[in-house]
Amino acid sequence: MSDNSGVLFSIDATDCASRYLHVRITISPPFTGKKLTLKFPRWVPGSYFIREPMQYLTGLNCRQGGKEVFFKRKAVDTVDIKLADSEAEVIVSYRILGIELSVRSTHIDSSHLHMMPPFTFLLPTNGIEQSRINKEHHITLFCPQGWTPATQLKLANHKPKVNSIIDNQADKYDFTAPNRDELLDGIIEVNPNPNISFNVDGRVHILKLWDSGGYSTDETMVERFIGDMKKIISEHHALFGTPEWDDYITIIHLTEKSRGGLEHLNSQTSMLPRVCLIDGHHDEYRDLISLFSHEYLHQWNVKRLRPSNFIHYDLQQEVHTELLWWFEGCTSWLGDMLCVRSGAWSEDDWRKDMERKLTRHLTRNGSEHESLAESSHDAWIHLYRSHAFSRETQISYYLEAELGIFSLDAELRKRSKGKHGICDLMAKLCQKYALGYPSISKLGVDYKDIRRELVNMEGGRNLGMHLDDMVYSKSAPNVARALDFFGLDMISKVSQEKTPSSSWLGLNIADKGGKVLVSSHQANSTLRNLIMPGDELIAINSMRVNNVKSIKTILSKLEPNQVELCYSHEGIIKTEIVNLTTEPELQSKLHGKGNARWQRYLATRVT
Repeated sequence: MSDNSGVLFSIDATDCASRYLHVRITISPPFTGKKLTLKFPRWVPGSYFIREPMQYLTGLNCRQGGKEVFFKRKAVDTVDIKLADSEAEVIVSYRILGIELSVRSTHIDSSHLHMMPPFTFLLPTNGIEQSRINKEHHITLFCPQGWTPATQLKLANHKPKVNSIIDNQADKYDFTAPNRDELLDGIIEVNPNPNISFNVDGRVHILKLWDSGGYSTDETMVERFIGDMKKIISEHHALFGTPEWDDYITIIHLTEKSRGGLEHLNSQTSMLPRVCLIDGHHDEYRDLISLFSHEYLHQWNVKRLRPSNFIHYDLQQEVHTELLWWFEGCTSWLGDMLCVRSGAWSEDDWRKDMERKLTRHLTRNGSEHESLAESSHDAWIHLYRSHAFSRETQISYYLEAELGIFSLDAELRKRSKGKHGICDLMAKLCQKYALGYPSISKLGVDYKDIRRELVNMEGGRNLGMHLDDMVYSKSAPNVARALDFFGLDMISKVSQEKTPSSSWLGLNIADKGGKVLVSSHQANSTLRNLIMPGDELIAINSMRVNNVKSIKTILSKLEPNQVELCYSHEGIIKTEIVNLTTEPELQSKLHGKGNARWQRYLATRVT
């Protein structure tokens, strides 16, 4: 069997309008016993939540030597097959219902297929030699004629006009993956849209677009995006060096409201509201640029530089790490900095985005209750299972670590006299600990490795305790001090842009179905113990409110005082006299032009 695993994974997308993807797995002998066990992976790196793809599986059938063989479902992820012959291949067939529109799942309809391998393929885990699962796998795609795939999998062959698994006319594509992890990482997006190819620093990039509603994308905006992609890619290469890896695939899903991104070894799937590529939607376009940069950076920080216990993934159960503050928070910070350094973002773009983050940071209390290490470790039960009261006792290792890294970076630049930043630390860690680098010390990092490399940098000798405090203490980062180093400061957004509301509810509210519903409390809300998430606000001082705008109008004309508030709790109308306070003046607006250090900070490294 040499370097071939003897396992062929075939998928048939020609029945796409039904929302079903037909799957066939062919497992060649030899077998090691009388039972063959297959399992679905239950999570994927980059998404820390146990998922159950088995819920979408139907029509399971197992055959050997042309005859059906007995199988039994076990647990939530397992199929046991009773083998009738140790020398005859086994064919496992089933359908996957592809209705979950997410970057983490398989989705199929009449316009496309987004195939996520862990959501699609049962893997043989017992009954064959274990070494086979890490040999080369073959993947065959049958798709409607005229559709073209985009994938980081290696193309081996293409045949048009063949019969598919279910005997439909199809185009056939054969791919290979060198091992289990790259098989599971090898997403495929296939649709009628062209693969847009361009070259940056000798590396081929492919952009593949899909719109969930079939909306025609503005070609001018696509060209603008490609131009900004090139700037961002070049800026990454200036920091890390030009990769010698295979082509890079960017898949963009344009939707009505959904947003998300997931990184892969040489590709990404990013999903955003389609307005991001409609001219005039500046905030949404800025978000598109940010998300692309974030996921592109992940090919270094997450996919190749990994936590030590992520070198060999156990995909059947949760694998915890206290380092997500580095792998996600630091990626968020640096991804956006490379946007502005490259020129894809203006300085004003960076300021607007930073002010948005500062507002989120200042309206939460979680920093007093949870450290970055704890937030990272508990991602499985906190960030991915948040609730209406999460912001009171929990933090986001994305947001708080990004602000913490910004502060640490300023301190390192100060002490190294501008020679080094945390971006250089990340590049150094990749050179010493990442997959695919020629002269590494070991594969994977732990906290001690990050701390040691920081301390050994010029200017970093005394920053070990600073890092310890940032990661393990339950306190907010000193962003004001970092901004001051760059000649910037934070001032009240209220005093600069509007008259503060005299009466403040301290509630996060939204219009929904003609009602004003409460989603959560803001920090220090006087209504914290009275109004609950899910309650409906009905009237203020007997004046009916039916949208958020009407509430803001009424509150703007009220002095801090006792106010009659009418609301609905669990379907029961209640009226209470409440004492409202003045709206807090959040120090979330950036002020100042910045100094020479700030200008050097923003400067490109592309030569």
